[in-house]
Amino acid sequence: MARKYFGTDGVRGRVGESPITPDFMLKLGYAAGTVLAARREGHGRPAVLIGKDTRISGYMLEAALQAGFAAAGVDVYVTGPLPTPGIAYLTRALRLSAGVVISASHNPYDDNGIKFFSGDGNKLPDAIEERIEQKLEEPMACVSSEHLGRARRVDDAAGRYIEFCKSSFPSRLDLYGMKLVVDCANGAAYHVAPKVFHELGADVITIGASPDGMNINAGVGATAPGALQAAVLEHHADLGIALDGDADRLVMVDGKGRAYNGDELLYLIVRDRLRHHPVAGVVGTLMSNLALEQALNRLGVDFFRAKVGDRYVLEALQARGWLYGGESSGHLLCLDCHTTGDATVSALQVLAALRGGEQTLADLAAELRLFPQKLINVRIARGFDWENHAGLIAAQASALAELGDKGRILIRPSGTEPLLRVMVEAGDQGLADRIANRIADSLR
Repeated sequence: MARKYFGTDGVRGRVGESPITPDFMLKLGYAAGTVLAARREGHGRPAVLIGKDTRISGYMLEAALQAGFAAAGVDVYVTGPLPTPGIAYLTRALRLSAGVVISASHNPYDDNGIKFFSGDGNKLPDAIEERIEQKLEEPMACVSSEHLGRARRVDDAAGRYIEFCKSSFPSRLDLYGMKLVVDCANGAAYHVAPKVFHELGADVITIGASPDGMNINAGVGATAPGALQAAVLEHHADLGIALDGDADRLVMVDGKGRAYNGDELLYLIVRDRLRHHPVAGVVGTLMSNLALEQALNRLGVDFFRAKVGDRYVLEALQARGWLYGGESSGHLLCLDCHTTGDATVSALQVLAALRGGEQTLADLAAELRLFPQKLINVRIARGFDWENHAGLIAAQASALAELGDKGRILIRPSGTEPLLRVMVEAGDQGLADRIANRIADSLR
């Protein structure tokens, strides 16, 4: 079935434009509630958990979703701002039918979206999303008054999630003596992530923790690590930790201001796990650096490339029975800790590797020399037939001939924005830059 609303990471778009409108959210809540109620039949009253990031539009969308779920006879538990992985955890811990997150992750504040989790804390299966889409095409109704859903607030949601994150850090270790800068991107983790690291003993300096509804991801967070790099150097901190708006993406910075991306952090985590037990394999994506694959292979670890998107990484991990995977952008999955990507938990795994071996990030990453990459996002019109664009085809053929076997090219559409992502990997940064710009120019 061709999807009309659901992309690789739920429903997302510009606020006020279809489908991110109050009337659509009302129908989405009703459609999802009806599907979930049918799945729950015979197993008690259905209930969902709704969390959000700090976007000003979250208030409006939350109210509309809540009304839709109530009309379908589904109870609603609300948490207020909480990281996406926190909703996944609490949905499972509270034994609820599903979790719903109102967030557009790393996008600007005037975008928003809806992500769903199943009762076990995993992304909602494709088949269920397809059923919800089918229900959206039907007229909306309402259950009788005695069967309407109720709404409740989960007052201890943040505290429960903080304790969960701390439990992923080895009990034999602590963070005493470490000075950390934590950048919360003015997003969902602003009131939880700093407490996690502080309660484990670190001296924490917080930036990007003053959300006003419109400054999420604005010059701070994992997508703009410059603010973190500057703060680490200013405060002479040991390390910096940057999350994105919904706190499922991670970038770290060492004491010298050098940033480490998802490929490097994934390697550090897997290398540390190998000190304690075998690791059968790791899942990356088409965007993962070739050096990561080669370095893991040298350690005797298989590597598989999934489509771009953390849901595809998760699906590949589950299919193979593996535990570790991630994306260059910083979505990291440690399935021995959580069912989904969690930036705070992932940061703790890196810190555990550092504390366990008394080494620096630079020491641990020394064996991994990433190939230079150049990524350019080219804005395109929705529905643009890029695969048959003559200029792009010619530019790509020329670039492949120039690279030979010393690099690779990946061109793919974004799953969440009207962008075409052009990535070139080569042995030389200047060559990667020139080829990527040439391909991008063929589209402009």
